[in-house]
Amino acid sequence: MKEPRGARETGAVEGVVRLVPTQKRSRDRFDKILASAEALLCEKGAEGFRMSELVERSGVPFGSLYQYFPDKTAVLGTLAERHNAEGRACVAAELGALHAPSDLPVVLARITDGFYRMYQDYPVMRALWQATQADPVLQRLDAQDGARLAALLGDALAGCPGDGGGNMQTAARAGLAITLIGAAVRHALTLPAPEAEAVLAEFKRLLGGIDPCD
Repeated sequence: MKEPRGARETGAVEGVVRLVPTQKRSRDRFDKILASAEALLCEKGAEGFRMSELVERSGVPFGSLYQYFPDKTAVLGTLAERHNAEGRACVAAELGALHAPSDLPVVLARITDGFYRMYQDYPVMRALWQATQADPVLQRLDAQDGARLAALLGDALAGCPGDGGGNMQTAARAGLAITLIGAAVRHALTLPAPEAEAVLAEFKRLLGGIDPCD
């Protein structure tokens, strides 16, 4: 029986991934390609990443590779979304501690620390962010992830007793908070470790001055 080709990724930016395999053998091959791509990206960076080297590194023939990934952007975008999904799961877990608007500064500080640790623990995330700066498709994927994170935070805020903002105001606050956290973390990553930690400590101190109900 001929193996099904797979299904289109749901919720992904158009053009990032062609097919996601549904059978175990193809799924294992798909995962092998991504593992090889991650290692290659960490070694060479986005500019040095070549599909021909990915074929050689993974041992997967060109035909099978292009069955799933039409180009380099598709590979990097799929890697980015995998790590983005992990980040959203971590944020959702931290938001479990948001029971009142007064909890917001502490929760945002923990989310900030969590994202910084992820970038430290997974160097591929830095390479993916660098690739995003020059690729409009990856930029759209990053914006999509930011919107999902903001929606998570907005929903958590809206469920807090005593939240003083309306739906639009709460959504605006959530979007701004996620944007600022991302900017602070990515700025810190450009600095030596002691300076980065000092910058993030100052950023979290500023978060402590937030009045969620103002």
